[in-house]
Amino acid sequence: MIRISSVSCARPLSNALAMIEPEPLRTEIWKEACRHPELAEAVPRLFPRLGAALPLGVLAVRELDLARRSVETLAIAPSEVEDGAQASGRGGGARASRQELGADELDALLAWCRSGALEHGTAAALRRRLRGLLPDDVEGDVLVGPLPSDEEPRGVLVLGARRGKRFDAAHEALVSTLLEPFAAALENDRRVRALSAVREAAEAERSALLSRFGRTEIGDTIIGASAGLRPVMERAGLVAGLDVPVLVLGETGSGKEVVARAIHARSRRNAGPFLRVNCGAIAPGLIDSELFGHERGSFTGALAERRGWFERADRGTLFLDEIGELPAEAQVRLLRVLQDHTLERVGGHRPIPVDVRIVAATHRDLRSLIAAGRFREDLWYRIAVFPIHLPALREHVEDIPALANHFALRAAKRFGTTPRLPTPEDLALLASYPWPGNVRELIAVLERAVILGDGARLEVETALGAAPEASPIGAPRGGAAPISGEPFQSLDRAMAQHIEAALARAQGKIEGRGGAAALLDINPHTLRARMRRLGIDWRRHRTS
Repeated sequence: MIRISSVSCARPLSNALAMIEPEPLRTEIWKEACRHPELAEAVPRLFPRLGAALPLGVLAVRELDLARRSVETLAIAPSEVEDGAQASGRGGGARASRQELGADELDALLAWCRSGALEHGTAAALRRRLRGLLPDDVEGDVLVGPLPSDEEPRGVLVLGARRGKRFDAAHEALVSTLLEPFAAALENDRRVRALSAVREAAEAERSALLSRFGRTEIGDTIIGASAGLRPVMERAGLVAGLDVPVLVLGETGSGKEVVARAIHARSRRNAGPFLRVNCGAIAPGLIDSELFGHERGSFTGALAERRGWFERADRGTLFLDEIGELPAEAQVRLLRVLQDHTLERVGGHRPIPVDVRIVAATHRDLRSLIAAGRFREDLWYRIAVFPIHLPALREHVEDIPALANHFALRAAKRFGTTPRLPTPEDLALLASYPWPGNVRELIAVLERAVILGDGARLEVETALGAAPEASPIGAPRGGAAPISGEPFQSLDRAMAQHIEAALARAQGKIEGRGGAAALLDINPHTLRARMRRLGIDWRRHRTS
């Protein structure tokens, strides 16, 4: 007759168990659970040690998956069944063995797990009573225990006796003391798998983003570093290892952020964060909160504590783009942080130490702003410890062929078209263009050329706006109009006139439907920053 006994896990050891010495064995299980967080590694190592104290033929740990209504064998030892057939599944002694359960079967298994009692009997009898309790290849005398958990039951420990052997009461009591360390081992294994899943998801997202932007690595080689931009990269390499502030000067779209990232990648802080802040795009009333953070309740709408950009960039690099747009009050607080290496959040009263390297950038002439009283001279001396001037694209035209090839291939990959490279005629057109928007404009032109060519060719001439039918009188066929000696309107002046026209049409309104920001397709905060920089007064366009 088949006997199935239920033994409480809290049952005390009898005098007959003294020879088994449960405490040293239990301690060893704990050590292995901590030393090898993956069950597939821990279980095969524990099998010989348990086999010395028990008539052990099979040792397995099974996990309950409540969401899938299933039970799966995470680890089993030995790695081969008794007939010599090789086990399949995860390496290191793991065998794939997932069993789907019905709702009633799962409820019965959970009820037994919550009882905390060992089950002892033959494999056939236990399978009839609780489906999913045992792996398919476990036979003979079996001892099974639920692994304790503070929440829902998580797993089951399965011990199968060697052929012709049986477990006795002493073995049951010993196994009851081992459930807790095996439960800890299961929890460690679950956390390792969860971290692996997060890492794989992050890698997949990283690969997708790199593919979207046509790159293979985040730190791709800078095109032109060995040619027109060689002096710039030499200066960047010279200062990268020194923990001093750097000021990158250059026109809009010339690649200041690329240089800043190169400095960070070559520095001792490359394992820390690199964060970019566009100082001209932050509303004046939010600058303190954005840069330095705020405490809960410090102002209306501050429902929770917030870490600012400086705290988030701790032990890394903070790239302050368009630093010339910072208001005077923010310049004072920024200077204090750079001097003391501490900050106070809005509404806070305790100094918070920060370890941040500053790389600032601007396309403005900061010396003229200092003369006009719009930029602090002491802040200039703090951020311009090592200035780097980034030339405009028209000043290193020798890099245009390499840049054009790179951006043409990247655009083709992004848009899913046939890769095409610019012809010598295309490169001549690109080299003759003045590039007021620098590399950023070159990227836009190449993307437009790829779209217009639709994979058959690159429509560089049309993308530049220099098609024969659109060429001005006197302009060479297939090329841009020559630059004459007549005065040419500056980019800032042209931008100011365009903004003034939008404000006039919107009758001085900036935000909302029909506002100047909507007409210009630009963020209202960015528009206000540009208006302040260009000295534009919206009130002149407001009608009564």
